[in-house]
Amino acid sequence: MGIENIKDVMNGMGVLAKNAAKRFAQSSDQQKNLAIHLISESLLKNAEKIIAANNKDVDAAKKRNIAEPMIDRLLLNNERIDAMASSLGEIIKIKDPINQIIDDWERPNGLRIQRVSVPLGVIGIIYESRPNVTSDAAALCIKSGNSVILRGGSESFESNKTIHACLSQALMDANLDPNIVQFVPTKDREAVGYMLSSMHQYLDVIIPRGGKSLVKRVQDEARVPVIGHLEGICHVYVHESAKINASKEVILNAKMRRTGICGAAETILIDRNIAPMILKDLINDLNKVGCEVRGDDEVRNYSITVVPSNDDDWSTEYLDAIISCKIVEDVDEAIKHIEEFGSGHTDCIIAENSDVVKTFIKNVDSAIVMHNTSTQFADGGEFGMGAEIGIATGRIHARGPVGAMQLTSYKYVVHGSGQIRS
Repeated sequence: MGIENIKDVMNGMGVLAKNAAKRFAQSSDQQKNLAIHLISESLLKNAEKIIAANNKDVDAAKKRNIAEPMIDRLLLNNERIDAMASSLGEIIKIKDPINQIIDDWERPNGLRIQRVSVPLGVIGIIYESRPNVTSDAAALCIKSGNSVILRGGSESFESNKTIHACLSQALMDANLDPNIVQFVPTKDREAVGYMLSSMHQYLDVIIPRGGKSLVKRVQDEARVPVIGHLEGICHVYVHESAKINASKEVILNAKMRRTGICGAAETILIDRNIAPMILKDLINDLNKVGCEVRGDDEVRNYSITVVPSNDDDWSTEYLDAIISCKIVEDVDEAIKHIEEFGSGHTDCIIAENSDVVKTFIKNVDSAIVMHNTSTQFADGGEFGMGAEIGIATGRIHARGPVGAMQLTSYKYVVHGSGQIRS
């Protein structure tokens, strides 16, 4: 598709999305929930078609020698489609995030002021690999009263196209405009560039979901606000007051439950006073489940299996069965390390000392700070949000899991009884 055609197609989508958003903002929660329910049913009814389209994507990925973890992200089967449908059911259960009175107060002059939630408008979502994002993102935008333009990765194009067809039919069956959810119909990368640089009159916000290079490109080139994060360099700090067995179980889960997600732990920080009691066994436990441990000379004293670390390890998001490990003097050194090398995503302390926990929580400036639990809980579904589009690490608008409520803005409504200002 030539650049002129891309320009015409994208501008046409922008006009349709903007018009659809204006009408859709007035829809009831019942109508939005009906649409999401019908999407869920359509996914299940068309599972064979979706899997057939996905097989084309997987076969093409294998021919291009794409890494096995990436193929796993791409793969759809009946179990995963069931999970997609189930996720939509959870979104339906969420309280309507629109027209909620967030705050309400009265001034001395009798004016009553309310802050009321409203949709953001038109959202552009650019994502890679995982085709389940197509239905999750669409449903979250529907629930929050927004229209959306989806641009999936080229590697999942056939899967996304088929899933989008299910979405469109479901919206029409719910008597809603199918242009509420549109899918960019080309693999051409110029479409992404055009979304970022030339659609500010249509898009109110862009959300990237994918690898570091994609997110960085979006943040660098977008002419509208961006909600996203670059990396998930997540830390687990084990304080000397921590329970040994619980610490090992949490770390094993935080690293190895799923190594390829942004909430996977990438660095362990061990308090020097507890290192002799835990570190040797922890390294052995990680090695037994296939995890490589990298550390400096002090950590290597505890096991010959530890691979020598270098400076890059502390700022690397492995997304693999690899974890770096460092011994620190105390909570202050742990906080300093996280401040220097962390990405502001998710960081955890394992400790029983309440004062130390308070110090860690107060001073670690990440979107999610955890205590005595796995970083793999950094997920909108686990937070009770139904689903998420991603984890935002910025400080403007949304931070942490981006669910339906985070896809809203607000307006002020002022009620008077004839007051005039002197």
